[in-house]
Amino acid sequence: MNILLAEYTVSHDPALAPEGRAMLDVLTRSFTKIGYTVYTPEEGKNFAEEITRLGKICDEGLVIAPDHLLAGYTKKLEDVTRSIGCNSFSIAVCANKKRTGQILRSHGIDVPGEVESGKRIVKQISGCGAVGVRITDGPLEDGEFGQEYIEGEHFSISLIGSRVVGETCLYYTGSAPLFLALNRQDIRFGPDGTVSYHGGETPFLHPRKEEMFELASKAVTVLGCQGYVGIDLVVTPGRIVIVDVNPRPTTSIVGIAACMEEEIGQLILDASYGKAPVSVHLNGHARFTADGKVTYD
Repeated sequence: MNILLAEYTVSHDPALAPEGRAMLDVLTRSFTKIGYTVYTPEEGKNFAEEITRLGKICDEGLVIAPDHLLAGYTKKLEDVTRSIGCNSFSIAVCANKKRTGQILRSHGIDVPGEVESGKRIVKQISGCGAVGVRITDGPLEDGEFGQEYIEGEHFSISLIGSRVVGETCLYYTGSAPLFLALNRQDIRFGPDGTVSYHGGETPFLHPRKEEMFELASKAVTVLGCQGYVGIDLVVTPGRIVIVDVNPRPTTSIVGIAACMEEEIGQLILDASYGKAPVSVHLNGHARFTADGKVTYD
């Protein structure tokens, strides 16, 4: 069996390439271990053309790319082979951070309120992670919007959604997403207001873990996401707020894979066929940096 793992940043975005390489290496090792031959786009070649070329000789495929590019490249993959990641339509919705917040809010999910002036979090409407995110009371640039600043703890929930679109009649189960781990994020605020991501730790024990998972699971269901998804949250004494939805593998996968008995590749694959387990088994604890370096204890 052949699988295409198409990670964009490794050869097209030097700033994010170390993170991308770490995720790609974890997935490559996992799929190789379960018997797959892994194909990846050739560096220096047109990424879209490589997806089309290699996708035709692969049984499955998964694209990892910055959010604003992910939908288009995933659609390229869907046109030539079976994608085991999130579907391109839901990815396109999630890529619009402003629209995603509006949808979640309409379903009773707590998200940051939109703020037009004063001290606020400013981010790109179609951004990737913490890139370009900052606290400011200054004017917005083109393609940006403002949200309320929420003082709290930063976490992410990693989960795998089962099949909800594409071959639904064959593989839809109605099961809740598979919870992988609660991760604590290392988010820092610079003196100039810039927000930066420095990795995190997993698994993290928290008394409100079940509430966080239920909220993340509801968000994934509302948005129609499937495959590996990362949900970013800010938690305060009175609120659990979803601040971002990433419909793709995120950096936390390197820490989770270091602690998990199951193979992450097998879990993603099984979920796409409606065969995800009820739970996973995590041993120990891992810290990971933004560029994917892992320390296990």
